[in-house]
Amino acid sequence: MCTILAIESSCDETSAALIQNSKILANIVATQQVHHQWGGVVPELASRAHQQHIVPVVHKALQEANITKKELQAVAFTRGPGLLGALLVGASFAKSLALALNIPLIDVNHMQAHILAHFIDDPKPPFPFLCLTVSGGHTQLVLVQDYLKMEIIGETIDDAVGEAFDKTAKIMGLPYPGGPLLDKWAKQGDPKAFPFPISEVPGLNFSFSGIKTAVLYFLQDRLKQDPEFIQNNLADISASIQHTLIEMLLRKLRKAAKETNISHIAIAGGVSANSGLREALQQEAAKRKWQVYIPALAYCTDNAAMIAMAAHYKYKAGEFCPQDVSPMPRMKF
Repeated sequence: MCTILAIESSCDETSAALIQNSKILANIVATQQVHHQWGGVVPELASRAHQQHIVPVVHKALQEANITKKELQAVAFTRGPGLLGALLVGASFAKSLALALNIPLIDVNHMQAHILAHFIDDPKPPFPFLCLTVSGGHTQLVLVQDYLKMEIIGETIDDAVGEAFDKTAKIMGLPYPGGPLLDKWAKQGDPKAFPFPISEVPGLNFSFSGIKTAVLYFLQDRLKQDPEFIQNNLADISASIQHTLIEMLLRKLRKAAKETNISHIAIAGGVSANSGLREALQQEAAKRKWQVYIPALAYCTDNAAMIAMAAHYKYKAGEFCPQDVSPMPRMKF
């Protein structure tokens, strides 16, 4: 029986999870509220908050799982990508605990873990499958051949889609984090009310920098004519922006599915919690006879359960790391 403690600290969520064989026993997440007043994540404040949260979060996870430290077979942590200071807190804690217990240490790629979150609960996608991985820092199309064999076949050449959601929401005057609020307002609006341009990039890559500029200029122009334009059209503006961003994602996903001849499609990452994207993907699946896989909401945003699942497969493969391992803020697959 293999029991692993996993730690996630890549951005502004401090999380610890316990996995035994392939079953998640506990998944505790501490959300940092300190960033709201600044309109975005402040790296130094995130690092300090991780230092405050990590011991209580790990203690609570062990308590909920009814596991003692002596029962652990390995300690896993997010090595990257992420904020350097935030990653250092999780890595340092994991390394110290593994050293003290004289058990193996497992480093996990945060983006691969998002994909492996699909194996926490049923239904689980069969190999090979395509995964659209969307978050505040990344937008990737990944061909998943096996648990530990993945290839990025398309990615953003500039901004991530999550950043586009949050920044367009900020332009509209919505508080941080704006993405979920934009999704909320979009449910009440007309997605065709205000057409925004869709960036065309060769191949399977994405570009989201253009829509932010388009929204900014559009709103500046309308506000000159009507100072209350945003307030009076908040739902329609939100729906139009969301529709455009989702269509950008789906165009590349359709192309990737056609080129690879794969019909098992998954989404992962924080933006996969977006209700508009989930609904649009289900509609697309009905048209194209895709089998779609979407993790539970708790496993879409940053959490340690996905790190634990990735660590489970790395443990089985005997993939451990040395004590002199360092965080990698720009870690690749």
